[in-house]
Amino acid sequence: MLTIRDASERDIDLIRRLAGEAFPATYRELLTPGQLDYMMEWMYSEASLRRQLAEGHHYFFIAETDGEPCGYLSVERQGPDLFHLQKIYVLPRYQGIGAGAALFRHAVAYIRGVHPGRCLMELNVNRQNRALHFYEHMGMRRLREGDFPIGEGYYMNDYIMGLEID
Repeated sequence: MLTIRDASERDIDLIRRLAGEAFPATYRELLTPGQLDYMMEWMYSEASLRRQLAEGHHYFFIAETDGEPCGYLSVERQGPDLFHLQKIYVLPRYQGIGAGAALFRHAVAYIRGVHPGRCLMELNVNRQNRALHFYEHMGMRRLREGDFPIGEGYYMNDYIMGLEID
């Protein structure tokens, strides 16, 4: 049985462990080892996760199947009518069981719960990421693309995808 729960500061080590497996598995063929290491530190260091949780506009959720953590999600409010799906990852061994779709639907439900009107949920996705088709299947559309500098000379080469939420 798949469940999704709110994450808190006590889950930082768990999020780091999940990210340590899911993030490199997703990007090892798309990014250099140096950029992978840089992005892991940038997004998933203990200090970074503490800061994200403390800011109050990053909300994390953990997916579990039969009590075992299998994925995670992070949503950030970026404006009055704009949310950003910052992170959505499922461990490779749990892909194909519907965990990604459940996490995605949870993000939409969460946004509907905190925003009573029409808004937009955006997501950055690497232009070579196989999950691109998943997001399109979930109703997102490509809004724009760009090469976004993230520091140390690295870039995220992404599509920005969007989903209108009523």
